[in-house]
Amino acid sequence: MMFDLNPRVEDWRGRRVWIVGASSGIGAATAQRLLKEGARVVLSARRPEQLAEVAAGHANAILYPMDVMGDDIWPRAIQEVSDKLGGLDLVMFLAGRYDAQHSWEIDAEAVQKSFDLNVVSLYRALATLVPALLKQGSGGIAITGSISGYTGLPKALVYGATKAALINLAESLYFELAPKGLSIYLINPGFVETPMTAANDFKMPGLMKPPAAADAIVEGISRGRFEIRFPRSFAGGLRVLSRLPYLLRFSILHRTTGL
Repeated sequence: MMFDLNPRVEDWRGRRVWIVGASSGIGAATAQRLLKEGARVVLSARRPEQLAEVAAGHANAILYPMDVMGDDIWPRAIQEVSDKLGGLDLVMFLAGRYDAQHSWEIDAEAVQKSFDLNVVSLYRALATLVPALLKQGSGGIAITGSISGYTGLPKALVYGATKAALINLAESLYFELAPKGLSIYLINPGFVETPMTAANDFKMPGLMKPPAAADAIVEGISRGRFEIRFPRSFAGGLRVLSRLPYLLRFSILHRTTGL
C-alpha cells in the first residue's frame, strides 16, 4: 500500500481512456490490453491505417488520427475526444521520439525535434487538459518517461535528457494535482522491442515485448502506483545506481558499458 499514491482501478469496464501514440509498440499493446479489459479507448496517432489495424474493429475502439505537433491542435482535440467519450478518466501520453547520439556527434536539428515531440508537445496538451480535468473534478494523466532519465547513459544524450524532463514534470504534476483529485502516473520503461529500439546496435538488458510492457502498465495503474517501471530487476537496479555518489556511479557505468 505504501506505493499506492493514486486510487486503485478495480474494474476497467466502461473506463474512458485516450491513448496518444497508439499506432505501434507500447501504445498499441496497451490499447489492445485495455480494450480486452472492457475500457472504451480512443486511439490517436498520425497514421489512421495503423490505428485501424490496432483497433481491429473492436466495438469500444474509437479512432482519432492526429499529429501531436500540429499548431493549436490540442484544444480542439481534447474537446472532441471528451465529447466522444462523455468525459475522460485517463489520458495516456505514449508517443515519443528516440535519437541515439554520442556527445561527439550532436545533431542539433534532431535534438530540437526530440524535445519538441517528447516534451514541448506534452506541455501544449497539458495547458488545455489539466484545466479540463480540474473542471470535470476527476481523471488521470499518464506520462511516459524512461529509466534512461534516471542518469546519464551512453548514446542517451538527447533521449535521456527529454525523459529526465518528463520525470520531473510528472513529479511536479503529482505534487500539485493529486490534492485536487487528479491521478498522475509516471511510466518508466526499460528496453522494449519497438520500432524505436530496432536500430540499437548494442545488447539491450531486460528487453521486453510490447504486450509484457502493456501488462506492467495496466497492472501498475490498477494498483494505484505513481511510478510504473519495468522490467523490475533491471529498472530497479538502475534506479539504485542513480542514487549513488557520482564517483561510484560513473565508475560502475564505465565498467559495465565499456566506455
